Amino acid sequence: MSAVRTSCCLSAARPAAASAPERPIRALADVDRRAAAPVRGALLLSAGVAQAGTVPEAPQVGDTYELTLVKDSIRHGGNGSGGTSHDQDTLVEQVTGVRADGLELQYDLPSTTTAEERTRDWQFPIRVFKLMGGPAQLLNALELEARLDGWLKAASLSRDACGHWFFTWNAFRIECDPQSVIKTVEAYDLRSADPHEGAPYRDSEAGSPGKPARKAGVADGETFVVEMPVDPEAVRNARAESDVILGEIIKKAVSLETALHDRPGEIVSGTISVTFETDANRNVRRRTRVTKLDIKLPDGRSETQTVTDTLEWRPISRHD
Repeated sequence: MSAVRTSCCLSAARPAAASAPERPIRALADVDRRAAAPVRGALLLSAGVAQAGTVPEAPQVGDTYELTLVKDSIRHGGNGSGGTSHDQDTLVEQVTGVRADGLELQYDLPSTTTAEERTRDWQFPIRVFKLMGGPAQLLNALELEARLDGWLKAASLSRDACGHWFFTWNAFRIECDPQSVIKTVEAYDLRSADPHEGAPYRDSEAGSPGKPARKAGVADGETFVVEMPVDPEAVRNARAESDVILGEIIKKAVSLETALHDRPGEIVSGTISVTFETDANRNVRRRTRVTKLDIKLPDGRSETQTVTDTLEWRPISRHD
């Protein structure tokens, strides 16, 4: 995988500058792309009536999909500093069971993953039950616990390392809770997305809800776009959380309260834009989320950030 895994990977897949990690709202915690908690928090869309004549296909046991999550980030600082980053991760989702109230799903790394790469990752494969309209429930927690014990032993780590941040080529967090993988796979969830024109849409990092607007459709689907203002307080809190994590990494501990206190007078503005592209059966096949931030610092300098998260769903095989 190309991105840094917070749960493992003591050697990152690509080098990065040893500077304060960045992201638009949730800063350092985003170094784990698959744990990017549903790409920054649950996106809640009110249910609506499906467009006449377009009913999503019923899932069948054996249906398999490739889910690819890509993040591109651009930052410009007032002093001429800046940087860009690109991360990409892929999971394979397979329907392993169909119940009246939901689906049993398995998530795994792609078939191209090498044996060596698998030894650096204890979280996959996982099996979950996705309750219709509700949260996912982990089905193989004991299996994950066993893999975690083996991974910690192989890495010469004790449980004391759990929950702490480290830095090699990139920042990463040692994750030891099997239940944390639920948040990881939620970042890849397009099944819960049900865009409808005019229906209230909420983003946990937006200052207020938005309403999706239908754009010009194509023969094989439709496009919906919703735009919302960012929540300045969420941005400031995330920047302070990044300071806390950086302090742990460089062995200069700082509390969240202190980090917030040390960031007075920051003026934050920006937008969150989410685009949904559906297929002819109203399955969301691509979600693109663009966060644009403009941060005015007390000393007159400014910072701008644009982060684009794209989640794409591609059928590999379908059993009718």
